[in-house]
Amino acid sequence: MAGSWDDSHEFGSQSDDSFQFERQHIEPIYDAFICPLSKQIMKDPVSIENGQTFEREAIEKWFNECKENNRKLVCPLTLKELKTTDMNPSIALRNTIEEWNARNEAVQLDMARKSLSPGCPEIDTLRALRFVQYICQKNSRRIVRNADLIPMIVDMLKSSSRRVRCKTLETLRVVVEDDDDNKEIMAEGDNVRTIVKFLSHEQSKEREEAVSLLYELSKSESLCEKIGSVNGAILILVGMTSSKSENLLTVEKADKTLENLEKNENNVRQMAENGRLQPLLTLILEGSPEVKLSMASYLGELALSNDVKVFVARTVGSSLINLMKSGNVQSREAALKALNQVSSCDPSAKVLVEEGILSPLVKDLFAGPNQLPMRLKEISATILANIVASDCDFDSIPVGPNHQTLVSEEIIHNLLYLISNTGPAIECKLLQVLVGLTSSPVTLISVVSAIKSSGAINSLVQFIEAPQQDLRLAAIKLLQHLSPNMGQELASSLRGTAGQLDGLIKVIAENIVSTEEQAVAVGLLADLPERDIGLTRQMLDEGAFEIVISRIKLIRQGEPRRSRFVTPYLEGLVRVLSRITFVLQNEPKAVSLCRDQDLAGLFTELLASSLDNVQMVSAFALENLSLESKNLTKLPEIPPPSVCMSIFPCFSKQPVMTGLCRVHRGACSRRDTFCLLEGPALRRLVGLLDHTNAAVVEASLAALSTLLDDGVNIEEGVAVLMEVEGIKPILDVLLEKRTENLGRRAVWVVERLLRTEDIAYEVSGDPNVSTALVDAFQHGDYHTRQTAERALKHVDKIPNFSGIFPNAA
Repeated sequence: MAGSWDDSHEFGSQSDDSFQFERQHIEPIYDAFICPLSKQIMKDPVSIENGQTFEREAIEKWFNECKENNRKLVCPLTLKELKTTDMNPSIALRNTIEEWNARNEAVQLDMARKSLSPGCPEIDTLRALRFVQYICQKNSRRIVRNADLIPMIVDMLKSSSRRVRCKTLETLRVVVEDDDDNKEIMAEGDNVRTIVKFLSHEQSKEREEAVSLLYELSKSESLCEKIGSVNGAILILVGMTSSKSENLLTVEKADKTLENLEKNENNVRQMAENGRLQPLLTLILEGSPEVKLSMASYLGELALSNDVKVFVARTVGSSLINLMKSGNVQSREAALKALNQVSSCDPSAKVLVEEGILSPLVKDLFAGPNQLPMRLKEISATILANIVASDCDFDSIPVGPNHQTLVSEEIIHNLLYLISNTGPAIECKLLQVLVGLTSSPVTLISVVSAIKSSGAINSLVQFIEAPQQDLRLAAIKLLQHLSPNMGQELASSLRGTAGQLDGLIKVIAENIVSTEEQAVAVGLLADLPERDIGLTRQMLDEGAFEIVISRIKLIRQGEPRRSRFVTPYLEGLVRVLSRITFVLQNEPKAVSLCRDQDLAGLFTELLASSLDNVQMVSAFALENLSLESKNLTKLPEIPPPSVCMSIFPCFSKQPVMTGLCRVHRGACSRRDTFCLLEGPALRRLVGLLDHTNAAVVEASLAALSTLLDDGVNIEEGVAVLMEVEGIKPILDVLLEKRTENLGRRAVWVVERLLRTEDIAYEVSGDPNVSTALVDAFQHGDYHTRQTAERALKHVDKIPNFSGIFPNAA
């Protein structure tokens, strides 16, 4: 066999024409078969005037050159002048050549068949494949098909030689070009699957040839489904189109292949699933009603990234909204499901609002059950909940026939009615709608007003006990949003006998790891009026504070901080616990609990927290506890004098009392009387005076100021502050003038400090302190000006006339 093929050239180094000319033939080539001009075997031999025979194309070219160069018309062989360019076809010669070719090709096809089998030398196989390409390029693909060579060529894809595999893929592409019959044969069995495997092959050359072959096959509509049905084919092709490392020609072929595969709807679905959405969106825009319905349904099932959602909303948002308005329930369901997917991120939700989704959506929600089934109302409610979570001007977008907006009283009343008269699933979504509307201060007031006018607060509070967690969470979120404006109404409702407060406490204590529901529940309780004694008493009776304390300690001891809700949960717990310090004067149970649980010690520990809000609330709680110290301190009982001492008082000696609090003048402790002098509280509070958060500084200063309050030994209080090096930080707070409230407190504390002569003398030499006090005296409110005036008298900046003019009494 080897002797029957050309051995003088390396495979692939010659052109098709030279390959045809130089190959060895089974029958000898007669000179009459060769064109004298082209030196190739003639396909269309013609005779000219002098009887010489040439290939028609070659002699025509010679004649044209003579004419263009103004040369005499001569025969290219004899160079004798010709009178005419007439040509006569040599039919007999052409037939003889064709028969000769057919005999040779038949034998060579047989030789090729023998070379296209396992175990043949690589060079023979490569030449056989080259010969098949030559046959096909002569527009004789039918010959290859009839010779049953296609299955044999496909088998060469299993070769261990990379060169053979590459040339096989290339040959198959040539075989199927513009030949649907060959494509059908090529697609039989697992051939397409085998080709697809080459798409993920490490060798880029094989990948390139495989893509080119698939592109040719994809030109047949009947094969598009076959290609798409191969697992992973479309995914790989889509990946190749977005690859930055692939050959540009390969990327282009992959893209064109996908364009051909778009003729099949199942392929379009697969492309959409793998990130190539445009074909599906095009069908939604341009397809028949049935196709639009099918594609919209599938879009509703896809998981889309946020960027893709925005793209989809901009591309087909309007079409989906129009489909949603359709009278066909199936079409409306498909559109609603798709819109539900698309609306679940802020940017895409805004696009849908711009496209006019709100009005038909609200209309669907309020329509009767005969117009829209409840399952579709639930989807409508979900879409609306998604949309109101975005930042839009819902107070200005009309949604009703009378230009009502989403926050119009009538619309809110209708939503509240649905919340009370539908199932848990839709109730949850509608509550989420109200949560979204109350997230913005612009729309919050309108919603609060509508809820107040409807008297629905008790109905909303009842959802705290709902068994469905998502429904419960939505309700608690809404109540928390309402609490700043409806705190007293919420507190009154929770104090009722229905048990909602107990339900809220159970939520707070339910899990060990902080959850969103716990964080929201504790935040709601924390936002309620802190001086509502009735609510605090009920919380005491139901053991709420013990639960809160246990949860705070659990977090302090190292509760797993994987939860992103641990920070708001802890902040809410500390705020809830601090409310007990606001009722100490009127509630003995509160005092007992603070003692039993050593809350002064716990709040002191919390001053070391890394959270600003925890530090601030703890400092204010310590202020409340410390203010109560003077009422709880047991003053010493002085024994009555003896008879002898009564008669001879000069011999009497006052008893010396030891162990008394310097500031409160009695028996004090942190646990029993909440005295700040015991433990690290004072130093930590002083340390917080340098905090970057002005609210933390104000709270710390408030707690420290209790040592200088009326009813305590102010002189000793000043001494204690000196011992913990607190005087300079307090003066620095005065000088910084960070907020009005902080300035007011600082002036009050500094005035108390200046009652001590040594401090007053030292401060009198500091012009900055004097300037700050003068500024407070000139620009503060009435009480601050009075306090600043007293402070300025202590440093002799204002004359003190009290010693000159006696009291009127």
